[in-house]
Amino acid sequence: MTFKSKLMSAVAGVAMLSGAQAMADGHGGLTVGYFLEWPMPFQFAKAEGMYDEALGTEVKWVSFDTGTAMSAAMASGDVQLSVSQGIPPFVVATSAGQDLQVVDVAVSYADNDNCVVSAALEIDKDSAGELAGKKVAVPLGTAAHYGFLKQMAHFGVDVDGLTVVDMAPAEGQAALAQGAVDMACGWGGALKRMKESGNILLTGAEKMELGILVFDATTAPTSYVAENADMVAKFLKVTADANAMWADEAMQSKMLPVIAKDAGMSEADAASSLATFVFPTVEEQLSGAWLGGTAQEFMKGVADVFVAASSIDAAKASYADNVNTGPLEAIK
Repeated sequence: MTFKSKLMSAVAGVAMLSGAQAMADGHGGLTVGYFLEWPMPFQFAKAEGMYDEALGTEVKWVSFDTGTAMSAAMASGDVQLSVSQGIPPFVVATSAGQDLQVVDVAVSYADNDNCVVSAALEIDKDSAGELAGKKVAVPLGTAAHYGFLKQMAHFGVDVDGLTVVDMAPAEGQAALAQGAVDMACGWGGALKRMKESGNILLTGAEKMELGILVFDATTAPTSYVAENADMVAKFLKVTADANAMWADEAMQSKMLPVIAKDAGMSEADAASSLATFVFPTVEEQLSGAWLGGTAQEFMKGVADVFVAASSIDAAKASYADNVNTGPLEAIK
Protein backbone atom coordinates (compact mmCIF):
# COMPACT_ATOMS: atom_id res chain seq x y z
CA MET A 1 0.00 0.00 0.00
CA THR A 2 1.39 3.40 -0.95
CA PHE A 3 2.03 6.34 1.37
CA LYS A 4 -1.02 8.18 0.05
CA SER A 5 -3.35 5.18 -0.01
CA LYS A 6 -2.60 4.35 3.63
CA LEU A 7 -3.63 7.81 4.77
CA MET A 8 -6.57 8.05 2.40
CA SER A 9 -7.95 4.70 3.58
CA ALA A 10 -7.93 6.06 7.12
CA VAL A 11 -9.59 9.27 5.93
CA ALA A 12 -12.25 7.30 4.08
CA GLY A 13 -13.00 5.28 7.19
CA VAL A 14 -13.45 8.43 9.24
CA ALA A 15 -15.66 9.98 6.57
CA MET A 16 -17.89 6.89 6.48
CA LEU A 17 -18.22 6.91 10.25
CA SER A 18 -18.99 10.61 10.32
CA GLY A 19 -21.95 10.03 8.04
CA ALA A 20 -23.59 7.98 10.76
CA GLN A 21 -22.54 9.75 13.92
CA ALA A 22 -24.34 8.66 17.05
CA MET A 23 -23.41 11.36 19.50
CA ALA A 24 -24.22 10.99 23.16
CA ASP A 25 -26.85 13.49 24.31
CA GLY A 26 -25.13 14.28 27.59
CA HIS A 27 -27.58 12.25 29.73
CA GLY A 28 -25.42 9.13 29.76
CA GLY A 29 -22.23 10.79 30.92
CA LEU A 30 -19.23 11.94 28.99
CA THR A 31 -16.37 9.96 27.45
CA VAL A 32 -13.12 11.83 26.81
CA GLY A 33 -10.10 10.75 24.80
CA TYR A 34 -6.54 11.58 25.84
CA PHE A 35 -2.94 10.37 25.41
CA LEU A 36 -0.75 8.41 27.79
CA GLU A 37 2.89 9.56 28.12
CA TRP A 38 1.63 13.08 27.45
CA PRO A 39 1.58 14.76 30.89
CA MET A 40 -0.69 17.77 31.28
CA PRO A 41 -2.26 19.65 34.22
CA PHE A 42 -5.77 18.42 33.35
CA GLN A 43 -4.66 14.95 34.51
CA PHE A 44 -4.41 16.21 38.08
CA ALA A 45 -8.04 17.32 37.84
CA LYS A 46 -8.90 14.01 36.16
CA ALA A 47 -7.31 11.94 38.91
CA GLU A 48 -8.78 14.07 41.70
CA GLY A 49 -12.34 13.79 40.37
CA MET A 50 -12.62 17.52 39.68
CA TYR A 51 -14.32 16.99 36.30
CA ASP A 52 -16.91 14.61 37.77
CA GLU A 53 -17.77 17.12 40.48
CA ALA A 54 -18.01 20.13 38.17
CA LEU A 55 -20.03 18.36 35.49
CA GLY A 56 -22.26 16.43 37.87
CA THR A 57 -21.64 13.17 36.03
CA GLU A 58 -19.03 10.47 35.80
CA VAL A 59 -16.47 11.29 33.13
CA LYS A 60 -15.03 8.24 31.43
CA TRP A 61 -11.51 8.47 30.00
CA VAL A 62 -10.09 6.48 27.09
CA SER A 63 -6.45 6.61 26.01
CA PHE A 64 -5.35 6.69 22.36
CA ASP A 65 -2.09 6.31 20.44
CA THR A 66 -2.80 8.90 17.73
CA GLY A 67 -5.08 11.81 16.93
CA THR A 68 -6.43 9.96 13.89
CA ALA A 69 -7.80 7.28 16.24
CA MET A 70 -9.45 10.05 18.26
CA SER A 71 -11.19 11.30 15.11
CA ALA A 72 -12.54 7.82 14.39
CA ALA A 73 -13.80 7.44 17.96
CA MET A 74 -15.60 10.79 17.80
CA ALA A 75 -17.08 9.84 14.44
CA SER A 76 -18.50 6.60 15.86
CA GLY A 77 -19.91 8.36 18.92
CA ASP A 78 -17.71 6.41 21.34
CA VAL A 79 -15.98 9.63 22.44
CA GLN A 80 -17.51 13.08 22.84
CA LEU A 81 -14.40 15.16 23.59
CA SER A 82 -10.72 14.67 22.79
CA VAL A 83 -8.09 16.46 24.83
CA SER A 84 -4.88 17.40 23.06
CA GLN A 85 -5.74 16.21 19.57
CA GLY A 86 -3.11 17.36 17.12
CA ILE A 87 -4.21 19.94 14.56
CA PRO A 88 -3.04 17.87 11.53
CA PRO A 89 -5.25 14.83 12.34
CA PHE A 90 -8.09 17.25 13.04
CA VAL A 91 -7.52 18.86 9.63
CA VAL A 92 -7.36 15.46 7.91
CA ALA A 93 -10.70 14.46 9.40
CA THR A 94 -12.50 17.74 8.72
CA SER A 95 -11.12 17.89 5.18
CA ALA A 96 -12.67 14.46 4.61
CA GLY A 97 -16.05 15.74 5.76
CA GLN A 98 -16.13 14.95 9.48
CA ASP A 99 -17.90 17.77 11.32
CA LEU A 100 -15.57 18.58 14.24
CA GLN A 101 -14.74 21.77 16.10
CA VAL A 102 -11.80 23.04 18.14
CA VAL A 103 -13.05 24.35 21.49
CA ASP A 104 -9.75 25.29 23.14
CA VAL A 105 -5.98 25.31 22.69
CA ALA A 106 -4.76 22.45 24.88
CA VAL A 107 -1.00 22.92 24.63
CA SER A 108 1.80 24.35 22.47
CA TYR A 109 4.92 22.20 22.21
CA ALA A 110 7.39 22.92 19.42
CA ASP A 111 10.15 21.03 21.24
CA ASN A 112 8.08 17.95 22.02
CA ASP A 113 7.19 16.75 18.53
CA ASN A 114 9.96 15.88 16.10
CA CYS A 115 11.74 13.36 13.91
CA VAL A 116 14.88 11.49 14.99
CA VAL A 117 17.52 10.11 12.60
CA SER A 118 19.41 6.95 13.52
CA ALA A 119 22.78 7.73 15.06
CA ALA A 120 24.37 5.11 12.80
CA LEU A 121 23.70 7.33 9.76
CA GLU A 122 25.50 10.36 11.23
CA ILE A 123 23.10 12.68 9.39
CA ASP A 124 22.40 16.20 10.66
CA LYS A 125 20.77 19.31 9.20
CA ASP A 126 23.83 19.98 7.05
CA SER A 127 23.68 16.52 5.45
CA ALA A 128 19.91 15.90 5.49
CA GLY A 129 19.96 15.24 1.75
CA GLU A 130 21.47 11.85 2.58
CA LEU A 131 18.04 10.76 3.82
CA ALA A 132 17.04 10.14 0.20
CA GLY A 133 15.83 6.57 -0.22
CA LYS A 134 15.71 5.87 3.50
CA LYS A 135 12.93 4.20 5.54
CA VAL A 136 10.95 6.40 7.92
CA ALA A 137 8.33 5.62 10.59
CA VAL A 138 5.65 8.33 10.65
CA PRO A 139 2.23 8.36 12.37
CA LEU A 140 0.23 9.48 9.34
CA GLY A 141 -2.19 12.35 9.60
CA THR A 142 -0.70 13.68 12.84
CA ALA A 143 1.29 16.74 13.90
CA ALA A 144 4.44 14.64 13.53
CA HIS A 145 3.44 13.83 9.94
CA TYR A 146 2.95 17.51 9.12
CA GLY A 147 6.28 18.41 10.71
CA PHE A 148 7.97 15.60 8.79
CA LEU A 149 6.60 16.85 5.46
CA LYS A 150 7.62 20.44 6.19
CA GLN A 151 11.12 19.41 7.27
CA MET A 152 11.64 17.24 4.19
CA ALA A 153 10.46 20.11 1.96
CA HIS A 154 12.89 22.45 3.74
CA PHE A 155 15.78 20.08 3.15
CA GLY A 156 14.75 19.28 -0.42
CA VAL A 157 14.22 15.58 0.27
CA ASP A 158 11.65 13.98 -2.06
CA VAL A 159 9.11 12.19 0.15
CA ASP A 160 8.10 9.97 -2.79
CA GLY A 161 11.65 8.61 -2.76
CA LEU A 162 11.37 7.55 0.88
CA THR A 163 9.78 4.40 2.24
CA VAL A 164 7.24 5.81 4.70
CA VAL A 165 5.75 3.36 7.19
CA ASP A 166 2.68 4.32 9.21
CA MET A 167 3.60 3.69 12.86
CA ALA A 168 2.39 5.12 16.16
CA PRO A 169 5.24 6.87 18.03
CA ALA A 170 5.93 3.99 20.42
CA GLU A 171 6.12 1.55 17.49
CA GLY A 172 8.37 3.91 15.55
CA GLN A 173 10.66 4.27 18.56
CA ALA A 174 11.03 0.50 18.85
CA ALA A 175 11.70 0.16 15.12
CA LEU A 176 14.36 2.90 15.28
CA ALA A 177 16.06 1.24 18.26
CA GLN A 178 16.09 -2.10 16.42
CA GLY A 179 17.49 -0.56 13.24
CA ALA A 180 14.35 -1.45 11.28
CA VAL A 181 13.89 2.18 10.17
CA ASP A 182 16.36 5.00 9.52
CA MET A 183 14.25 7.76 11.01
CA ALA A 184 11.17 7.92 13.23
CA CYS A 185 8.80 10.75 14.10
CA GLY A 186 6.69 11.20 17.20
CA TRP A 187 6.14 13.01 20.47
CA GLY A 188 6.13 12.71 24.25
CA GLY A 189 7.75 9.76 25.98
CA ALA A 190 8.31 7.96 22.68
CA LEU A 191 10.24 10.95 21.30
CA LYS A 192 12.38 11.07 24.44
CA ARG A 193 13.30 7.39 23.92
CA MET A 194 13.87 7.93 20.18
CA LYS A 195 16.59 10.42 21.04
CA GLU A 196 18.50 7.61 22.77
CA SER A 197 18.93 6.06 19.30
CA GLY A 198 19.68 9.16 17.24
CA ASN A 199 19.41 12.90 16.77
CA ILE A 200 16.91 15.52 15.61
CA LEU A 201 17.51 17.65 12.52
CA LEU A 202 15.87 20.89 13.70
CA THR A 203 15.14 22.32 17.14
CA GLY A 204 11.70 23.58 18.12
CA ALA A 205 12.81 27.18 17.59
CA GLU A 206 14.20 26.35 14.14
CA LYS A 207 10.95 24.62 13.18
CA MET A 208 8.88 27.61 14.29
CA GLU A 209 11.02 29.87 12.09
CA LEU A 210 9.89 27.67 9.17
CA GLY A 211 6.25 28.08 10.16
CA ILE A 212 5.96 24.64 11.73
CA LEU A 213 3.66 25.48 14.61
CA VAL A 214 2.98 22.58 16.93
CA PHE A 215 -0.08 22.73 19.14
CA ASP A 216 -2.99 20.55 20.16
CA ALA A 217 -6.61 21.35 20.83
CA THR A 218 -9.58 20.04 22.72
CA THR A 219 -11.97 18.94 19.98
CA ALA A 220 -15.51 17.64 19.72
CA PRO A 221 -18.18 16.84 17.13
CA THR A 222 -20.03 20.02 16.13
CA SER A 223 -23.40 18.49 17.01
CA TYR A 224 -22.22 17.58 20.50
CA VAL A 225 -21.00 21.12 21.20
CA ALA A 226 -24.25 22.59 19.93
CA GLU A 227 -26.38 20.31 22.11
CA ASN A 228 -24.15 20.39 25.20
CA ALA A 229 -22.54 23.84 25.23
CA ASP A 230 -22.90 24.19 28.99
CA MET A 231 -21.23 20.86 29.70
CA VAL A 232 -18.38 21.68 27.32
CA ALA A 233 -17.91 25.06 29.02
CA LYS A 234 -17.78 23.41 32.46
CA PHE A 235 -15.23 20.92 31.17
CA LEU A 236 -13.05 23.70 29.77
CA LYS A 237 -13.32 25.63 33.03
CA VAL A 238 -11.87 22.71 34.99
CA THR A 239 -9.07 22.41 32.42
CA ALA A 240 -8.32 26.14 32.65
CA ASP A 241 -8.29 25.98 36.44
CA ALA A 242 -5.86 23.05 36.36
CA ASN A 243 -3.58 24.97 33.98
CA ALA A 244 -3.68 27.96 36.34
CA MET A 245 -2.78 25.71 39.24
CA TRP A 246 0.22 24.35 37.35
CA ALA A 247 1.33 27.88 36.49
CA ASP A 248 1.76 28.43 40.24
CA GLU A 249 5.17 26.89 40.93
CA ALA A 250 4.19 26.33 44.56
CA MET A 251 1.59 23.80 43.34
CA GLN A 252 3.82 21.81 41.03
CA SER A 253 5.34 19.54 43.68
CA LYS A 254 1.83 18.47 44.68
CA MET A 255 0.56 18.04 41.13
CA LEU A 256 3.55 16.38 39.44
CA PRO A 257 3.34 12.95 41.14
CA VAL A 258 -0.37 12.72 40.32
CA ILE A 259 0.12 13.81 36.71
CA ALA A 260 3.06 11.46 36.19
CA LYS A 261 1.16 8.46 37.55
CA ASP A 262 -1.87 9.20 35.40
CA ALA A 263 0.34 9.63 32.31
CA GLY A 264 2.16 6.36 32.97
CA MET A 265 5.54 8.07 33.36
CA SER A 266 8.23 8.59 35.95
CA GLU A 267 8.14 11.95 37.70
CA ALA A 268 11.46 12.88 36.10
CA ASP A 269 10.24 12.11 32.58
CA ALA A 270 6.92 13.87 33.16
CA ALA A 271 8.72 16.95 34.48
CA SER A 272 11.02 16.91 31.46
CA SER A 273 8.05 16.86 29.06
CA LEU A 274 6.10 19.49 30.96
CA ALA A 275 9.11 21.81 30.82
CA THR A 276 8.66 21.94 27.02
CA PHE A 277 4.91 22.64 27.17
CA VAL A 278 3.08 25.97 27.13
CA PHE A 279 -0.54 26.16 28.30
CA PRO A 280 -2.15 29.39 27.03
CA THR A 281 -4.62 31.13 29.33
CA VAL A 282 -8.25 31.52 28.29
CA GLU A 283 -7.58 35.17 27.39
CA GLU A 284 -4.56 34.19 25.29
CA GLN A 285 -6.52 31.45 23.53
CA LEU A 286 -9.25 33.90 22.55
CA SER A 287 -6.75 36.42 21.18
CA GLY A 288 -5.80 36.84 17.54
CA ALA A 289 -2.62 34.86 18.17
CA TRP A 290 -4.68 31.71 18.65
CA LEU A 291 -8.41 31.10 18.14
CA GLY A 292 -9.05 34.69 17.11
CA GLY A 293 -7.76 33.93 13.64
CA THR A 294 -4.25 32.46 13.55
CA ALA A 295 -5.35 28.90 14.32
CA GLN A 296 -7.87 28.89 11.48
CA GLU A 297 -5.25 30.18 9.04
CA PHE A 298 -2.79 27.55 10.28
CA MET A 299 -5.33 24.78 9.66
CA LYS A 300 -5.71 25.93 6.08
CA GLY A 301 -1.92 25.92 5.71
CA VAL A 302 -1.68 22.37 7.08
CA ALA A 303 -4.38 21.19 4.69
CA ASP A 304 -2.65 22.81 1.71
CA VAL A 305 0.63 21.09 2.63
CA PHE A 306 -1.14 17.72 2.81
CA VAL A 307 -2.79 18.34 -0.56
CA ALA A 308 0.56 19.29 -2.13
CA ALA A 309 2.06 16.09 -0.70
CA SER A 310 -0.87 14.08 -2.16
CA SER A 311 -1.73 12.93 1.36
CA ILE A 312 -5.33 14.17 1.10
CA ASP A 313 -7.37 14.92 -2.01
CA ALA A 314 -8.56 18.43 -1.20
CA ALA A 315 -8.61 21.16 1.42
CA LYS A 316 -11.62 23.13 2.58
CA ALA A 317 -11.85 26.73 1.40
CA SER A 318 -11.81 27.79 5.06
CA TYR A 319 -11.64 26.14 8.49
CA ALA A 320 -13.31 29.05 10.30
CA ASP A 321 -16.43 26.96 11.00
CA ASN A 322 -14.26 24.32 12.64
CA VAL A 323 -13.46 26.61 15.56
CA ASN A 324 -16.11 27.34 18.19
CA THR A 325 -15.05 29.78 20.90
CA GLY A 326 -18.52 29.95 22.46
CA PRO A 327 -17.85 27.59 25.40
CA LEU A 328 -14.50 29.26 26.08
CA GLU A 329 -16.06 32.73 25.93
CA ALA A 330 -18.57 31.59 28.54
CA ILE A 331 -15.86 31.00 31.16
CA LYS A 332 -13.54 33.96 30.60
